[in-house]
Parts: sequence; structure tokens; C-alpha cells
Amino acid sequence: MRGEKIYNRIAVLREEHGFSRKDLADKVGVNFQTIGYLERGEYNPSLDLAMDLCAVFGLPIEIVFSRQPMRPLSEELANLKQKIQ
Repeated sequence: MRGEKIYNRIAVLREEHGFSRKDLADKVGVNFQTIGYLERGEYNPSLDLAMDLCAVFGLPIEIVFSRQPMRPLSEELANLKQKIQ
């Protein structure tokens, strides 16, 4: 599993929150280019960075990151709701 691609929803979530790459980078303490690398899947985040990004968006890590290609966020949220109930 080491080196396996990590998929994410950073670009979609960033845009939904109205953040530029620089805004988001400032919030998590990285260079804005790092956000671009993450969004394009060219770089896998450290656990600390992944958790910081999730905290900014107020979402659990499994909604933001996955080892599998991401399903639409609306579908993920519906599944999460069913698990809670």
C-alpha cells in the first residue's frame, strides 16, 4: 500500500468554501503550490496535513481522502447518514 495514490476532494471543498489556494495554504501552514500538488494528485499529504485540511473543512477524513476514486460527495454524505442512524 505504501506509495499508493490518495484521492481527495480538496479542490471541490476549497471552491465551495470560497478559498483560493493561498487562503487554504495559509490556514494549514503550507505553500500554496502544495495545495495545487494535492489537488492534482501529484503529492500525498502527511497525516498531520490531511487532518489539518479536514479540520478546516469540518469533515471527517474519509469524506476528504480515499484510496479509491471518489464518489460524488452527495452520495458519500447519504451513506454516512445511514451509518449514523
